Amino acid sequence: MDLYLKLFEVLFPVFFVIGIGYYLGKNNPKLDTTFITNFAANIGTPGMIIYSLTSTDISFNLFKDYFWYYLIAMIIFGLTGVIFLFFLKTKDIIRELPPFVMPNTGNMGLPICLFAYGSQGLGVAASISALIILSHFTLGIFLADRKFNSNVIFKNPPFYAIIISVILLYFKVEVPLFVENTTFLLMYATIFLILMSLGISLTRFKVFSFRKAFISSIARVVLGPIIGFVLIRFFSLEGFAAGVLLIQCSMPSAVLNYLVASIYSPKKILDSVASTIVVSTVLSFITVPIVVFFALKFFN
Repeated sequence: MDLYLKLFEVLFPVFFVIGIGYYLGKNNPKLDTTFITNFAANIGTPGMIIYSLTSTDISFNLFKDYFWYYLIAMIIFGLTGVIFLFFLKTKDIIRELPPFVMPNTGNMGLPICLFAYGSQGLGVAASISALIILSHFTLGIFLADRKFNSNVIFKNPPFYAIIISVILLYFKVEVPLFVENTTFLLMYATIFLILMSLGISLTRFKVFSFRKAFISSIARVVLGPIIGFVLIRFFSLEGFAAGVLLIQCSMPSAVLNYLVASIYSPKKILDSVASTIVVSTVLSFITVPIVVFFALKFFN
């Protein structure tokens, strides 16, 4: 009974805030989310990265290990995506690959891991999210545009937040209390806003090919945690960090895949990416509770 109560305590806040966003989006289709996007990208996400990597007692070695573990997971996600898209007879596999490779480890993954495992879980989850954030502005743009654009990286505030945080983590530098308090506030504000934004996005994205989106989403939210579990067994991982890895592997496709595709990909690709994001997110409302249950039961 305690485990079910814990599961409810972990998931209810996340799904409730997404529900608020969905309600607001349905009641006001013209609701402008530009502020949320700009705040999260330029201020909130850097603050969240700095706090979660420097103020949660995560060690540099733990950060490094799970950064690489999830990189391996992403490679397997990519191979799985290529296979699925090939059998779906997708004409442009490269541009439709990002939703398979880059899940929503930030918007959904961070708060779920925080509520499930506390500040330590947040630290490990942030090491994974740091990899995904870097990937969106490197691999994601490369796949969407079919060419690499280094200028985007150097104009991206989260990139510098990651670099600074890793340096502080490596040299075991304690951040001043005012920095910790400020980034703490920014982190929680950002989590609320981006979860609400996710709910709003679900009211705006349309599903253009349900069959294709459903099959792609199965690859994301069902095979994802299976891949995570295989990595846990292969590397003999245990404890809360293994649970975080499993949860992060189960996340649906990230909304940022849509934002990148809207800039660099043709409309047909954009429609396909949007469809996968919507369907995988809806399916995750079923699959994520199951994954979190097993994570809490076997990895503590």
